[in-house]
Amino acid sequence: MGETPFRINVPDERIALLKQKLALIDFPDELEEAGWEYGAPLADVRRLVRRWADGYDWRKEEAKLNEELPQFTQNIDVAKFSALNIHYVHKKSLLAEAIPLLFVHGWPGSFLEVRKVLPLLVQTSPGHPSSHVVAPSLPGFGFSEAPKKKGFELVQYAEVCHKLMLSLGYNEDVTQGGDWGHMITAKIAEIYGHKHCKARHSNCPLASPPQFLHNPILYISNLLLGYTPREREGLKRTAWFRQKGSGYFEEQSTQPQTLGYSLSDSPSGLLAWIYEKLVTWTDNYPWEDDEVLTWISIYWFSRAGPAASVRIYYEARKARGRDIAGGRPNAITIPTGYSYFPKELIQVPRRWTKAQSVVFESEHDSGGHFACHEKPNEIVDNLRKMFEKGGPAFGVVQSKSGHATL
Repeated sequence: MGETPFRINVPDERIALLKQKLALIDFPDELEEAGWEYGAPLADVRRLVRRWADGYDWRKEEAKLNEELPQFTQNIDVAKFSALNIHYVHKKSLLAEAIPLLFVHGWPGSFLEVRKVLPLLVQTSPGHPSSHVVAPSLPGFGFSEAPKKKGFELVQYAEVCHKLMLSLGYNEDVTQGGDWGHMITAKIAEIYGHKHCKARHSNCPLASPPQFLHNPILYISNLLLGYTPREREGLKRTAWFRQKGSGYFEEQSTQPQTLGYSLSDSPSGLLAWIYEKLVTWTDNYPWEDDEVLTWISIYWFSRAGPAASVRIYYEARKARGRDIAGGRPNAITIPTGYSYFPKELIQVPRRWTKAQSVVFESEHDSGGHFACHEKPNEIVDNLRKMFEKGGPAFGVVQSKSGHATL
């Protein structure tokens, strides 16, 4: 079974059931003047629930997505697991020499995160490179099938993405990712780098604190050298996240099934769980209510249900320990580019992420965790500069420079 065109078409009965559940919600109380200190404010969640129940038009948003995003599904075999039916966006540039680019989302994102950058990436111009873009729904997310056996961790997510690109005729490619997309594309680089994956870009640079045994020079320099004002602000942001914003991580990486009952049965619970992240993880991004509800609806109407999406935390932590978000920069040896945004959740000093493979870096004055949604022009500009003529990763994909051959 090859590539099959796909259109989102949520059954009427699922929409009707959602409306019934929204009508029966029993909201919790809230302390006076709580604001955001205790989590998503009651007034915000009430407003969004009212809009979801009366006024928000899923069919209208569904039609927009089907019009804007060329979508497909196909079965991908996964070693030691059953084949999975994977949903993905695939849009080709009009330029035959365009660079094949794999776009990998994270949680609580989805294939929606490619929506704003897609038309920019496929644009053709003598002044910048163009790309063929593939943006899968990760297994268990969106309209992709979820694994049914335990142990499906980063290696398997990387395998699915890699085999999907091969099935589309892209024997060589480059990648872009944030959040889990950062970690999955890093794993792709480790396993399939050089032969297939030729370069990677991330808007979520991560690294563990330097260890003396791994890198004594960096360890000592970290003790002796100070931090720039930007790095000090970044470390404050990281401290806030670990103290006030990471409770979800502990729950999803230890007891995902328990949480799953609430996410799957309560639309207000799912909404509040994700809405909190959309607001606190971004940099004053002006979320519109319908924009939030479309983001949440992708999870509510997802093929496997919202509980399936959080199991990646458990499986990755079980396989790799607590430091699944860190890792050693020197493990990646293909050309790597990083974009730094001031409201990213985990920010580390630049020297922690330094490696011989880092060929491009760009620092931005605003933007947060969902950079491709918040700052699409900046992300695309960084990718163009990394892969353009004269750029540090120009021509890494054979016969696919992103520019027309003269």
